[in-house]
Amino acid sequence: MRDGYSEFTKRGVEILAVGPNDAPAFQRYWEDENIPYIGLADPDHQIARTYRQEVNIMKLGRMPLVCVMDGDGRIRYAHYGLSMSDIPDNETLLDVIDELTGASK
Repeated sequence: MRDGYSEFTKRGVEILAVGPNDAPAFQRYWEDENIPYIGLADPDHQIARTYRQEVNIMKLGRMPLVCVMDGDGRIRYAHYGLSMSDIPDNETLLDVIDELTGASK
């Protein structure tokens, strides 16, 4: 998502990534990796539990969860990953966003 961030912002969309690290570690990673979107630390796993994000220690921790929410905060698309590499590509997410907003390419 980092490399295609401008395609998301062109559509008026913001990306929010939630991770299990504490705030200082999360901030260091965000700065070191030059990530342009918002990162939110969730060391107590409150957000993960709220959205039923799976944790599988045998597969390195939290499984990916990608959601598209509308302006009212309703989840309109959710992808629960089965492995750390099971993440929808940008084009899939942009297609979902375009469909939800009625935008044409």
